[in-house]
Amino acid sequence: MGAQQQVADAFVELYGAAPEGVWAAPGRVNLIGEHTDYNDGFVMPFALPHMAVAAVSRRDDGVLRLHSADIDAGVAELRLDELVPESDKNWTAYPAGVVWALREAGHPITGADVHLTSTVPSGAGLSSSAALEVVVALALNDLYELGLKRWQLARLCQRAENVYVGAPTGIMDQTASACCEEGHALFLDTRDLSQKQIPFDLAAEGMRLLVVDTQVKHAHSDGEYGKRRAGCEKGAALLGVDALRDVPYADLDAALERLGDEEEVRRLVRHIVTENARVEQVVALLEAGDTRAIGPVLIAGHASLRDDFRISAPELDLVVDTALASGAIGARMTGGGFGGSAIVLVEAGDVEAVTKAVEEAFAAAGFTAPRVFEAVPSAGARRLN
Repeated sequence: MGAQQQVADAFVELYGAAPEGVWAAPGRVNLIGEHTDYNDGFVMPFALPHMAVAAVSRRDDGVLRLHSADIDAGVAELRLDELVPESDKNWTAYPAGVVWALREAGHPITGADVHLTSTVPSGAGLSSSAALEVVVALALNDLYELGLKRWQLARLCQRAENVYVGAPTGIMDQTASACCEEGHALFLDTRDLSQKQIPFDLAAEGMRLLVVDTQVKHAHSDGEYGKRRAGCEKGAALLGVDALRDVPYADLDAALERLGDEEEVRRLVRHIVTENARVEQVVALLEAGDTRAIGPVLIAGHASLRDDFRISAPELDLVVDTALASGAIGARMTGGGFGGSAIVLVEAGDVEAVTKAVEEAFAAAGFTAPRVFEAVPSAGARRLN
């Protein structure tokens, strides 16, 4: 039985009637462009085959009922007129936040029954929360015939996470889940949300991209992510620009000099400006068909996140160092940092050897065994029936 039918059948058991539809939204992995999204910069994610799936029906009584197959907590029942930002510290904050954001924007949502399940690893830096948000937003957009475009749904989902959940995330995760296309990476300008789908078919070129989930959990609403964002905003203010996106790579040295003894801010600024340049470099290489040449760019990105942004972790560094020593083309941490996942670009014939080396290195270090899987650029959010 497929996930679609399982979710629909579970909905019937929970709510006593068939759902009006079933939708899916994927997690994402970011190829390059880390922490640039809340600095109006460039990012390059692609969608994973791992998805949040939701069976949904409308209600007209102002009630939202939520259930997750992955959390043993029963059905949560919420009243729409009682939804208040940062009042919910449970998983329900993500779908409820979407309903709140839609209603705040003036859309006539009168209630819903929702049953969810997800194969996106939680806390792994692969946007499990964005997948939950986007699948609910797409379902309600379809059911209530709101006519919102994908980028508009992403914006509303970001508002749900920023304001309702209280996590200061950028726009990348929700846009990737909503807008990615199979076989492509999404080159996204987070300032104006302009998009370009970049062909990214590694299998055709004899390569694979592995995701190594270190099993070290992180939470964006914890303080470190917010501190980095505040530091970037301070840097932009000191340099007199709207966002660090506006500091040209060619002017980086002069900008760092102007920051004087603000050493922490200098490091943050250096990462963002060089990371934006790395995204543009990867786009150019992929468009030129020189895919293997992105390896050194990924490595440089990890060094910047480790040394300047200081958000890596011993487990992430071990993945990168071990993979490269075992013949990987490139590797870097991906996601918000302080745990989560790393990506490793390898020749197809080296998958087994690199995976084994990483697993053995974790065992020798006394770390929890990592989860390793291949990342295949997949389709974005969609209705399944």
